[in-house]
Amino acid sequence: MDAREKAFHCDFCDADFPHKGSLRRHKMIHTGEKPLQCDLCSADYTTKTGLEYHVTTHKGEKPFHCDLCDSAFRNKSDINSHMITHTGEKPFKCELCDAAFRNKSEIDIHMRTHTGEKPFQCGLCNTAFARKTSLEHHVMIHTGEKPFQCDFCDAAFTRKGDLNYHMRTHTGEKPFQCDFCDAAFIRKGDLNYHMRTHTGEKPHKCDLCDAAFARKTGLEHHVMTHTGEKPFQCDFCDAAFTRKGDFNYHMRTHTGEKPFQCDLCAAAFVRRQQLKNHMRTHTGEKPFQCDICIAAFSSKKSLDRHLNIHTR
Repeated sequence: MDAREKAFHCDFCDADFPHKGSLRRHKMIHTGEKPLQCDLCSADYTTKTGLEYHVTTHKGEKPFHCDLCDSAFRNKSDINSHMITHTGEKPFKCELCDAAFRNKSEIDIHMRTHTGEKPFQCGLCNTAFARKTSLEHHVMIHTGEKPFQCDFCDAAFTRKGDLNYHMRTHTGEKPFQCDFCDAAFIRKGDLNYHMRTHTGEKPHKCDLCDAAFARKTGLEHHVMTHTGEKPFQCDFCDAAFTRKGDFNYHMRTHTGEKPFQCDLCAAAFVRRQQLKNHMRTHTGEKPFQCDICIAAFSSKKSLDRHLNIHTR
């Protein structure tokens, strides 16, 4: 494609476009302009198709029905994406790694993990994002907006997914079930990570050594052992940490805070895992089973101590 085919250049980034209208729509990403207003609510949009799609949410129209389940959708692209959940097809393959995706938009976003591109810039600070939705959620940090309110308590969230996850802490629902054991999870991501304990898969590999990890966060924390970076600094002493969770736990040694409270007695704990272990003293649950004898324990630490008997 020669230069004449992309003659319109963005003043905010390196993007080029073949038509003036395409450039104008693109610039709205940077300016935040949304000239098309919904007549039924306060929502506004940059494109006519975006507004038209939104209007169907008011009408409740879902004319596209799946032939394999009861799902229905507002537009053809949504049902096409849904059908892939039945077939398992992932036709869009990354040329730089083994990742594959169900639709083009997913692979476009994924490619930014390789290029480092973050085209969505916050107008209130210098933060930039690879995804438009990430920018929209970030802006709520500045505005304080939390539109998704829990019906059972005062909790409120910027993301609907976070509200759905939170609601399960009230209902006890764990819809994501492991195929290999009895474990069940509130989040699909938690199930995906758990499955790797069965498969042994560790897709996140360190570029500086042979270490590999099941979770991306595990790799990120590991890399800091090479760089020496400890971004979480204590305000009360010289301690610094690579993980935010370790930092939060440390801060409680200064504040004395024990946020994890037992519902059945007065016990309270610094760590969530300590509360989980404590609850087993009430329920009698002993999920950690010895592979050599019939002994079972309420905590992994107790099982590890027990195993020393056999190894000796």
